[in-house]
Amino acid sequence: MNTMTFEKLQYNELKEMVKANCMSSLGKKMLDKLQPSTNSKVVKNSLNETTEARKLLDADHQIPLKGISNIGHHIEKLEKGMILDPSELVAISDFLRGCRNIKRFMQDKEFFAPVLHSYAQSMTEFRSIEENINYSIKGNRVDSEASKNLKRIRNQIARTEEKIEDRLNKFLKSGANKEYIQEFFISKKDDRFTIPIKASYKNQVAGSIIEVSSKGSTVFIEPAAISKFNAELASLKAEESIEEYQILATLSGMIFEEIRQININIELISQYDMIFAKAKFSKSIDGIEPRINQHGFIRLKNCKHPLLQGHIVPLDFEIGNEYRSLIITGPNAGGKTVVLKTIGILALAVMSGFHIAADEGTEIAIFDQIFVDIGDNQSIENSLSTFSSHMKNISEIMRASTNNTLLLFDEIGSGTEPNEGASLAIAILEEFYQKGCITVATTHYGEIKRYSEIHSDFMNAAMQFNSESLEPMYKLLIGTSGDSNALWIAKKMNLPEKVLQKAQNYIEIKDYDLEQVKESKIKKPVKADAQKNTTYEFEVGDKVKITEYADFGIVYKKRDNFNNVVVLYKNQFVEVNAKRIELEIKAADLYPEGYDINSLFVSYKDRKLQHDMERGSKKALRKVNSEIRKKLNE
Repeated sequence: MNTMTFEKLQYNELKEMVKANCMSSLGKKMLDKLQPSTNSKVVKNSLNETTEARKLLDADHQIPLKGISNIGHHIEKLEKGMILDPSELVAISDFLRGCRNIKRFMQDKEFFAPVLHSYAQSMTEFRSIEENINYSIKGNRVDSEASKNLKRIRNQIARTEEKIEDRLNKFLKSGANKEYIQEFFISKKDDRFTIPIKASYKNQVAGSIIEVSSKGSTVFIEPAAISKFNAELASLKAEESIEEYQILATLSGMIFEEIRQININIELISQYDMIFAKAKFSKSIDGIEPRINQHGFIRLKNCKHPLLQGHIVPLDFEIGNEYRSLIITGPNAGGKTVVLKTIGILALAVMSGFHIAADEGTEIAIFDQIFVDIGDNQSIENSLSTFSSHMKNISEIMRASTNNTLLLFDEIGSGTEPNEGASLAIAILEEFYQKGCITVATTHYGEIKRYSEIHSDFMNAAMQFNSESLEPMYKLLIGTSGDSNALWIAKKMNLPEKVLQKAQNYIEIKDYDLEQVKESKIKKPVKADAQKNTTYEFEVGDKVKITEYADFGIVYKKRDNFNNVVVLYKNQFVEVNAKRIELEIKAADLYPEGYDINSLFVSYKDRKLQHDMERGSKKALRKVNSEIRKKLNE
């Protein structure tokens, strides 16, 4: 199977639904790796496992998988020669106890589930390892009872700590030390006993500074009086660590000696978790185990797509006996694509050992390959059109197909010129037929439908459509041809009868009406110049093109009695005949409402001077007076 098949048929989404029923990461991990099998014996055994687990669930027998964790990482550490810590040893003990519980659970289930019962017989119990771990580890810590030496060391540690605390309590109660002490309690810092001393008296107290507070106001001093005991305590702690390590190493070694059989147990627990997840999924959809075969025969009786929710119209379908290629026709949105996806996902589900929602009598073939060409395969990365992408996909499918391949094609041959598309689709279907493939294809091309009618090993099918309500009924009818219902829908929408009759005639004999329209019904075009200049009155501020200069200007004065318009062009006012200018953009579209269009024809220098005058600028007034005197002198 290729990744496109899984993607288009939503196989991974189906696996996610089943995974939700797993009790541990072991089963989920196994489901992640699960692929549809092409071996009929493997498929049969896998389906049988699901059936047996379903029987146990139906009889209200719940396998005790809850609480079993994945110890794979701990086993990997042992295989690398590493020593496990107490919490990891406890996890292995819990896992081994879970294996023992499952084996006990399956002991009396041989009648209901002989295969699952036999798996439990391959599971090994490790009571001695469990007991040793549980005896040596308590509260995720090596217990003092794990060895006589560890018990002796810890007793000595306890006595030494008592001596230290006794000396420190005397230090705290001494009146001579009262003014030095910040707080009257014993503080443990890095396994060393200290007294909080005021920073200003740190040199007055004999001992070692172990830590300073964040503000620097307090120092934690180990008084010299207990230094000897702290040294003794450190030595005892080192002995304790060595002894604990030896105990952990012994327990890890016991597990490592049985690592091969423990790995078998892990595999069996993973298998059980996955199988019962399949069984829970089967129960949720009221699934059955279908019959299987190896000769391409599929019979679906009241089957439902496992991912569709709500009210679903069950699918009845058959192929591979009297015919090996089925052509499904009918209107768009009639459910043709859902039929293809249902056939494909049910085949993948069965080949993965999943039950399906169907009636008894359902039978599905085990295929070497399942290929699909569904949906828009347009590739932006490779600059391929939808049609090109479909052809590329079909070309690759053609090279890989055998006589035990299931093919699902949606709207085969579409995306190009209909005659060529239909002819190409027929040639493709013939090639796959000659290879011995089982093919289900949808189309709206009548030519493909007619071809399947005359080929003895092809069969037509149609999606039922309610012509009165104009709604699809999502039911497949094998042996009948479907129409697009275009003419019927057009009639319901009150399209003229004359048009409908012509369309029917074109469908049947393709005798097209080529009569030309009467000239009196044709509206003559108006010349561009007349249309632009005689029907439009230029307004001040319009942007116009001066044809003589092939450049643009702004209308300053509207058209006069001599048909001339004054235009601001390159900071000069020029008079141009209206026939020699063309409207580019109307003033109303160029400027916002309330805009002072007259400002367009005043230079920036003049506008600035006017603004300065309005605000009373002395410089501007002097300039105006100067201009007046200059004109008077002239």
